[in-house]
Amino acid sequence: MSTAGKVIKCKAAVAWEPNKPVVIEEIEVAPPQANEVRIKIVATGVCHTDLYHLFEGMHKDGFPAVLGHEGAGIVESVGPGVTEFQPGDKVIPLFISQCRECRFCKNPKTNQCENGWAADSHDVMALAESRFTCKGKKVLQFMGTSTFSEYTVMNQMAVAKIDPAAPLDKVCLLGCGVCTGYGAAVNTAKVEPGSTCAVFGLGAVGLAAVMGCKAAGAKRIIAVDINPDKFEKAKVFGATEFVNPKDHNKPINEVLAEMTNGGVDYSLECVGNVAVMRSALESCIKGWGVSVLVGWTDLHDFAARPIQLIAGRTWKGSLFGGFKSKDGVPEMVKAYLNKKVKLDEFITHKMTLNQVNDAIELMKHGKCIRTVLSVSPQ
Repeated sequence: MSTAGKVIKCKAAVAWEPNKPVVIEEIEVAPPQANEVRIKIVATGVCHTDLYHLFEGMHKDGFPAVLGHEGAGIVESVGPGVTEFQPGDKVIPLFISQCRECRFCKNPKTNQCENGWAADSHDVMALAESRFTCKGKKVLQFMGTSTFSEYTVMNQMAVAKIDPAAPLDKVCLLGCGVCTGYGAAVNTAKVEPGSTCAVFGLGAVGLAAVMGCKAAGAKRIIAVDINPDKFEKAKVFGATEFVNPKDHNKPINEVLAEMTNGGVDYSLECVGNVAVMRSALESCIKGWGVSVLVGWTDLHDFAARPIQLIAGRTWKGSLFGGFKSKDGVPEMVKAYLNKKVKLDEFITHKMTLNQVNDAIELMKHGKCIRTVLSVSPQ
């Protein structure tokens, strides 16, 4: 029986208020309107940015919301004016749009887009408009995606059509974490062959950054984390050395400077902590060192001494690894299918949507790299 054009009632994990467990509810998902597609979500990763919104950002206008932004699914139906997608297509929802028309989309220097939720709602992390309701209330679509739901509705400019051979329970990770870290090394830092890199924070984003440094030909890749359990995993992705700041009685930048004759060529901060951002900058060599902010946060100012930059270091940021979303994600899916990019090795736990609070707890306590939730049967 076709559901096209009808409201779908389905299961979703609703965050009713900040700092509380999410609740599995029955929600209503409206049909897609002009230029929109309704997607049946098959699998989703749980990313730290979901936790950030729930436990750190906690913006009062950002609730109730359906969290989740690292998903993959199948097009269920399309609204008027949609030509690029048809029911049955395998897709990855994107938290960065690519309208292809705005001045940012037309500029090869950036992957920002003037259209979509991120243009002016980065604090609330959702647009005011939503296709979700629950118990008579509007429920926001987190980061424009909301993959902790059996169905979601997206504008076609924020959806990537992917190879039909792609396993959705693996490639969902390309919707955020893996592209974010990998691209930060390859696209933003532009790591060069033979260089020395340091990656701070070995969650999924940091491990993907390690993988990107290796793909770019880095000779030394120093993995930095206060959890030594992460080090074996980092080796799988290409790390050559490991440093635990807790093992040293001097600042980590001094430790790295001693190891590298003055500092690393590239450092990537994959934590989202302003103190670590400063350490990562100060770990770079003067003259040409490049430090990239990758971890998502908007809570505090960062700080550094001007001499750090005057001496020739570059400090820059990366969103979604610098990938133009609709172009980059299908390419990364192909790279995975061609065994050029690892994904399976990031997945430490598999659960169902009903277990989403367990998955959130695992991540909160650093007990997983990525948990993938199966949301709907394929």
